[in-house]
Amino acid sequence: MKIARVFPRRTKASPVDALAFYDEPGLFPVEADQVHVSVTFTYDIPRAERLAKAWERVAQVTMGGPAMGAAGGDFTPGMYLKPGYVITSRGCPNWCWFCSVPKREGDIRELPITEGYNVLDDNLLACSEEHIRKVFAMLKRQRMGAGGVDRRTRGGAAEEVARRTAGGRLGEAGFFRLRYAGRLGTAGAGGAHDAGSRLHPGFQTCPGILPDRVPG
Repeated sequence: MKIARVFPRRTKASPVDALAFYDEPGLFPVEADQVHVSVTFTYDIPRAERLAKAWERVAQVTMGGPAMGAAGGDFTPGMYLKPGYVITSRGCPNWCWFCSVPKREGDIRELPITEGYNVLDDNLLACSEEHIRKVFAMLKRQRMGAGGVDRRTRGGAAEEVARRTAGGRLGEAGFFRLRYAGRLGTAGAGGAHDAGSRLHPGFQTCPGILPDRVPG
């Protein structure tokens, strides 16, 4: 099936293949069986609605994405994110008042791991130890940066965690700290589909919960 994907905004994480579009179909539109309008940010909804209306003359249109409150299914590489950007889990066990992820995705659920160098999970460290080890082992295989983590994290905490985890040298106490941090909401790899998210040094820290409060 030929699916045209339409996005109201282009970012560095957006796909760039022949079936990815960022505007109205034009005078000579592509042939497609379906049109998916993917909306990441709520402030793009008005533009996305206008694009959806314009693309109705091409094929049946479906709107979705985090901004529309739609829960994500299994991750398909290159479909709604540029190749190299991956999602290996969805959801979060924490219910932070400022976050829409638990309401949209529910509790943590692990997905099949696909190859990529930029992990955009909601809360990777809330996953099982087995899943975390497999993700970092996958990152270690990537050519970009150090162990698959973005080059700008070289020398940072993210690279160190990836190096130790992928090499099987992170002890039980270390994994307890990581898992505890993930369950508290002190560590995560950024919001799924959020084009600005990445695996940053030290990961992200939720307000009011400091890393030095993690036991171990």
